[in-house]
Amino acid sequence: MRAPPLPPPVALPADPSVGIGVLGAGFIVDECHLVAYRASGLNVRAVASRRREQAEKVALRHGIALATDDFSRVLDDTTVAVLDIAVPPMAQPELIREACKRPHIRGILAQKPLAMDPVTARDLVECCERAGKRLAVNQNMRHDHSVASLKTLLDSGLLGEPVLASIDMRAIPHWMPWARDGRSLATYVMSIHHLDTFRYWLGNPERVLASSRPDPRTGFTHADGINLYILEFPSGARATSIDDVWAGPAREGVEPDIGIRWRVEGTEGLATGTIGWPGWPARVPSTIDYACKRLGGNWHRPRWPDAWFPDAFIGPMADLLVSLETGGAPSISGRDNLGTMALCEAVMTSAREHRVTSPAEWLG
Repeated sequence: MRAPPLPPPVALPADPSVGIGVLGAGFIVDECHLVAYRASGLNVRAVASRRREQAEKVALRHGIALATDDFSRVLDDTTVAVLDIAVPPMAQPELIREACKRPHIRGILAQKPLAMDPVTARDLVECCERAGKRLAVNQNMRHDHSVASLKTLLDSGLLGEPVLASIDMRAIPHWMPWARDGRSLATYVMSIHHLDTFRYWLGNPERVLASSRPDPRTGFTHADGINLYILEFPSGARATSIDDVWAGPAREGVEPDIGIRWRVEGTEGLATGTIGWPGWPARVPSTIDYACKRLGGNWHRPRWPDAWFPDAFIGPMADLLVSLETGGAPSISGRDNLGTMALCEAVMTSAREHRVTSPAEWLG
């Protein structure tokens, strides 16, 4: 058996001219979304920000015709068929509902988290379904090159049946102002990436056991700073993560040890990898190393120049555009993402109530 190509190629739309409007013009749009879209020749027609000067700055950098501080100008622009929403999660539901009222808008790419609770998320999914809009969620870690490569290995059967998966994150995030004093800090901002990745790799878990504590460095009140959790899957596979946003006193004078490492063990092989995001703004490509019986048992170490930030950000938008062409659902559809929302709630509840939970409690 031959090794599959890694990372797997991204399926781009046959027609890249579909008009895209972007709501939000912050760091993630300026440095990731629009860089990736431009590199793939997508047609971004408008960008809006609450601060007009920021919208104009981003539009000038990326060659976008319309820059505005009036979100309704983008929503009402009939040349815009797809919306890319990248605003704080508390502001996102209203914009999705407004988009559902516009007949010319066919697809919506929402930022993660889709909402800050599963009830609101389900309401948004159903609103889009009633209006005939394709809703995708920008869980872009699935398109990180090492994460997607591992999924390819699992699907090929080269690793056999999954036994144990783990992610070990030691990184210090920049908390955005909107994250202050919310019902969740790390779970809905950081752990959501890893929880969605475990679902992508292994399917939906049945049971969750979690423990959380505040981060000593974060000055505002919060409960879920550092998260530890174990996921149990129907197949017998187990997954665990340490989501450590303290990472030791690296900002307080001690030499840092920062990074994200993952490992997946199967009955026929083993894969390990790193995620390059903590090295931003330097371009640090993620990595994968794997060994399996059917390829001789030796280590294979493919490498590539692409990095999660910004290159993987083409994945969710391209997937949505392709779904509009083919009539199928996006791979990270709003309906699918309800499983990730439920898993976030299961982690938070397990940690708070000191009990085993099931995501099924929030799936209805």
